[in-house]
Amino acid sequence: MGYASDDASSRSSGSVNSRSTKSSKRLLFGEIESVTSLSSGSIASKCNLVLASSSAFVRFWLSDNCRERLLSCFEKPELAAVRLVCHDFSVRAAAPLFEDLSVTFKSSTFTKPAKIAALERIGHHARSFSFNVPHTEETFLPPLIDPSTGEERVLAYVPQLPSPENIRNKDPKYGSWEISDLVVKQYPPLFHAATNVSSFIRAFSSIPFVKHIKISCPGQVASERDRRSVVDYALVSLRIAVERAQLRSLNTLTLSPIHPAGLFYLKPALNFGSTPGSARRWTQIEHLTIHLDSFKVEGKAATDHLRAVHTYLRGFSSSLVCCSFRWNGRRGLDPFTLETEAAIQPEATEHPLARNRRVAPLRFPKLSHMEVENATMDASQISSFLTRHRRTIADVKFENIHLRTGSWDDALAPLTQISGSEDWKKKQEEVMDVPIVYSPVDAEPVKVDLFPPKLQQPQRCRTSVGWFLTKNKPVPPLPKPKEPPKEQPKSGFGQMKRFFKSSMFTRR
Repeated sequence: MGYASDDASSRSSGSVNSRSTKSSKRLLFGEIESVTSLSSGSIASKCNLVLASSSAFVRFWLSDNCRERLLSCFEKPELAAVRLVCHDFSVRAAAPLFEDLSVTFKSSTFTKPAKIAALERIGHHARSFSFNVPHTEETFLPPLIDPSTGEERVLAYVPQLPSPENIRNKDPKYGSWEISDLVVKQYPPLFHAATNVSSFIRAFSSIPFVKHIKISCPGQVASERDRRSVVDYALVSLRIAVERAQLRSLNTLTLSPIHPAGLFYLKPALNFGSTPGSARRWTQIEHLTIHLDSFKVEGKAATDHLRAVHTYLRGFSSSLVCCSFRWNGRRGLDPFTLETEAAIQPEATEHPLARNRRVAPLRFPKLSHMEVENATMDASQISSFLTRHRRTIADVKFENIHLRTGSWDDALAPLTQISGSEDWKKKQEEVMDVPIVYSPVDAEPVKVDLFPPKLQQPQRCRTSVGWFLTKNKPVPPLPKPKEPPKEQPKSGFGQMKRFFKSSMFTRR
């Protein structure tokens, strides 16, 4: 009987351990196991708050401000360790731990049931979601070749949205059965995961309180810019998922970096799987940041990219409050005044109806903060944009801007009308590069005062190199370094006197 009871107890403990190991395999984001898969002893240790000997700690932990301040000091690995203390620690530390979620898209990211189940358990804590899909060799899509004839076949892609009719009819996913068979045999699994729209919708429905979505598509080669890749199909599925999911708190969007064609696949109007209500979700965006890869403004492809940028920004015209735009690489055109560029205007060879249709300028009724970086524009373009938004604009930042025509005084002249005075000129910051000259290695160290005595007095100055920017003024000479005083020879009597004072012998 004794052996039988020991055997039974070992079998029970083994079953508990097996259940715990099976459940731990489903913990992909650092969650705590469910109560049903734990023994009674572990339940007591995880579901009861640790009883501290000091009541001060209990009061400190139950205070919302103190607890949130304490948890904000921990890194994510430390928060994961804190959640293992007890059930109350697990619940309280879950929100800061899962506040920022980051996903690098792979073939099993949204299709593996265990990952989706884990995302559904912790998704309500997410406030920021980063979606990374870099351009790699796996994302490159070769042309579809018919093995019997050797001809190239065209894929007319139509996203399959989840509906009872599609499930009942079992239509081919990629148009026809012949094309679907070629796609399954010739395209990688990453492509099929990118076109699985239903998995994207389920994933984004698991993060209902997200406020900020970050999309990153780095690494595109210029030679592949005019071809569709897996990244483009993934962006189409992501856009449809954001439009179908109930993301009522979404107000910030960051595209950094993004390739030029990415804006075309992200625009909600007249796109793959778009509906008349597709733009409703994107009108919630108030803060927009775009870091776009630059391209040569030559040919029809560049014109299409510029029109895609103009159309994409127009989709946020009714709600945008803060916008930051930067060109990665070479300088690009001003994205907010593309209607004045000749590259975006209709060509003479186009249809007469297309030639008569002019590009309307962008207007943002709520825009208060604007930032443009690494662009080439005219002073008249900046002046006209500031004049159109003079009632709402409050902060303007231009960085690494090249003016083709005009001066900065002409470009920023509307600021005088907006502010009512020219005090804004006093707040301009001038930046310059000061070279650092190293002294020889064998040179003696010399203390040199780089600034004249008059600038050493306390004064309010926003530029650290303002004295170097003054023109037509003689440069004051640098003060000569003071030579150290020569050391006087010490007499032998004085040295002996100090020696006896510091010796261990005392005078009696």
